[in-house]
Amino acid sequence: MSEFSYIVRDEKGYRQTGNISSDNYNSAVEKLQSDGLTIIKLTERDASFDFVKPFINRLSLEIETFKNKVPISVLVFFTRQLSTMFSAGLTIERALFFLGSEEKNKKFKKALQKIAEDVKKGLLLSDALERHPGTFSNLYISLVRAGEVSGKLSETLEELSLYLESVEDTQRKVKSAMYYPVFIIIFLFVVLTFTFTYLIPKFKTVYDQLGSELPYYTILFVNFSVWLQNNFISIMSIIILMLLSLWIFTLTDTGRLVRDKIFLKLPIFGNLIQQNTLSKFSKTFGILISAGVSVLDSMGLIVKVVDNRVFELALIDASKNIENGISISESLRNTDVFPPIMIQLLHTGEETGEIDNLSLKASEFYTKQVNAIVDRLTSLIEPLLIVLVGIVIGGVIIVTYLPIFNFGNALAK
Repeated sequence: MSEFSYIVRDEKGYRQTGNISSDNYNSAVEKLQSDGLTIIKLTERDASFDFVKPFINRLSLEIETFKNKVPISVLVFFTRQLSTMFSAGLTIERALFFLGSEEKNKKFKKALQKIAEDVKKGLLLSDALERHPGTFSNLYISLVRAGEVSGKLSETLEELSLYLESVEDTQRKVKSAMYYPVFIIIFLFVVLTFTFTYLIPKFKTVYDQLGSELPYYTILFVNFSVWLQNNFISIMSIIILMLLSLWIFTLTDTGRLVRDKIFLKLPIFGNLIQQNTLSKFSKTFGILISAGVSVLDSMGLIVKVVDNRVFELALIDASKNIENGISISESLRNTDVFPPIMIQLLHTGEETGEIDNLSLKASEFYTKQVNAIVDRLTSLIEPLLIVLVGIVIGGVIIVTYLPIFNFGNALAK
């Protein structure tokens, strides 16, 4: 007998999760369907390897995302069109069919066709999207599910498209700001490679013929160049193995926690990550609460959205406190992760009954903070690069011209 984990919907449309024992996969499917359940997801469990299951799941998700990821601009257009069609009276099935037939991106077109087929079979849109984790994020799926629960799917999709547009705008700013730095770094790499592999060795050859020695600092650079050439493959292999090991380590729960703690303590970037995480939390929380989803269910969904292990553990602890009767704001305060401004806004929302609206206001505040930090970073990049270029080019000039200053003495000897 094998153990299978399942996610299903009953005849009334309620979502259920659990485990089932069966001889094989097909018999498990038959058992669930015989009870009138619609299968969303069914996976075999292996008890002997439960400790590596989270790692395997994340590795599979990374591979799936790499294979099926689509540009965010495509998702924005699809979400807005779906919202418009649905609000105009078209069924989700027909809207998906039309959008799938017109889609130019091959990966996304294939995904939409499968989603349309699943919806036609009776699955909810959120359940159909959940079968494509490499294409749709946890945030996307959670918000769509909230829209279905509340009966405001059209409005939720419109809000989601606006949120994705803001994310796309931020990404565009960062990418445009990185074009210049990337060009400069490539240019410096070419200059240094030319200097180490061609220019300085030429000086060494000339000085050897003259029976003289290169200046001390030039010798250091020549020795480094020779060492680098002789060990280039080994060095690159070690770097690749280290990066691969770090990446695999960050797929585990412990690795993610260590990574996220380090990232949150980084100057400037740590603040950017924190503000972005708080923006996602407050945005999702506000939409879910306004959609009528319970606080505990909302917390369970948001854990999958924040994409930061430190905040995930804090939300899990807060959920336990909320379940024991402690207020939302007090539960979040006890985690020592959420800032006082967020706690105060949520406390006010609890007192006034406007926690969803104030949570969305908090999201707007933190989104502006993220944009401000990104703008400051882009403005700092250029002067920092000028300093870097000056240091590197200055070092190259010194090392290159030192032999020339001694060239007369070498000729005289």
